Amino acid sequence: MEIHQLRQRKDLGDDTKVKRGYFQFEKLLGQLSNKDLPGQIAASINSDVDELNAINSSGKELRKQLLKRQQKIVRLLERELKLVPVNHYRNTWMAIGMAAFGIPLGTTFGLMLDNMAFIGIGLPIGLAIGLAIGTGMDKKAYEEGRQLDIEFE
Repeated sequence: MEIHQLRQRKDLGDDTKVKRGYFQFEKLLGQLSNKDLPGQIAASINSDVDELNAINSSGKELRKQLLKRQQKIVRLLERELKLVPVNHYRNTWMAIGMAAFGIPLGTTFGLMLDNMAFIGIGLPIGLAIGLAIGTGMDKKAYEEGRQLDIEFE
């Protein structure tokens, strides 16, 4: 099934954030056009694109809807097909590492040294652990051909 494309808009104006988001979404759709997607997933993506094409406003509202639809599509692709953008796992695991590893390690250091000022020491350790795990998962996704050639900001 063919992926629908965004309609060309002349009303993007000088707002660079909206332009960047619009072109990034177009690039995502271009990447997905090259993939052989199942019919149900392609239909879901096409409905999101059609809804975006129906929006008449521009500016902040358009940017908000672009980001919302883009996140929805990326979650769908990750969940159903295990397709992810570049550095997806790195960005996800960086936050998880700080929360799941960094805060408990920092609390442990603070309690062991009897000074809770050391709670901040765990955050960079958790960040490093999360980066290592996420980078490894990104590398594995690349080697298996499950990585889209696009990176989101």
